Amino acid sequence: MTKEDLIVKALQQYTTCDVSDALIKLKYRNGGFLSGLTMWSPHRQEGATKIVGPAYTVQYAPLDDPRPKYPTHYIDEVPKGSVVFVSAPAKTPNAVYGGLMSTRAKALGAVGSVIDGRFRDLQEQRDLNYPIFARDTGTAPPAELCKVVGVNVPVKLQTDEQDMTINPGDYIIADINGVVVLPKELAEEALPLMAKQVEADTKMQVALEGGWGLRRLRRSLGVEGVSYGMKRGWIKLSVND
Repeated sequence: MTKEDLIVKALQQYTTCDVSDALIKLKYRNGGFLSGLTMWSPHRQEGATKIVGPAYTVQYAPLDDPRPKYPTHYIDEVPKGSVVFVSAPAKTPNAVYGGLMSTRAKALGAVGSVIDGRFRDLQEQRDLNYPIFARDTGTAPPAELCKVVGVNVPVKLQTDEQDMTINPGDYIIADINGVVVLPKELAEEALPLMAKQVEADTKMQVALEGGWGLRRLRRSLGVEGVSYGMKRGWIKLSVND
């Protein structure tokens, strides 16, 4: 098992919120959150679907872009275990991804696709039980407006809200909460922080269920190593957790 495989396996136990919490502690902007991308398949913002894998990036550009069109079809080169991340020019009304792409990606072992733009064939995607996260749906194909100019190249999130880059091999984590990018160079540093945060959150949840209020918890957490006696037993919370 490669280091990448081990990281993916470890990430599978965490939510996108857990990943963002760790990245905030590492001062990575927005906790890696990629705004505006939500789950469309196999369900619309429902269920326990989660995808984790290294990004296989695809960059579309307008037809008048001077860069040549990518010579082959990107979908035939999708690595097993990857997340296909397709970047479309901002505000492109046409879909840049469809059901046949997912059919091929799934056959090659991709774990899901994230479309920074529009996609189509929603029912086909759901019939495949293939995870799709995207900005929106569409009906028209992309050929009249844009072309693929790069594969496995850095791409920018197409929104005015954020300046975020997704690099090939960065870890993409997506679930009902949204989509997060975890830079590959931060993964090993972030994972222990996720574990500690989840442990602390679990303890706080137990305390809240035991009758503690948030104000009381916050006040008490201002002291290092505070112990709480509750009906369920003793629980220790630390500001360093």
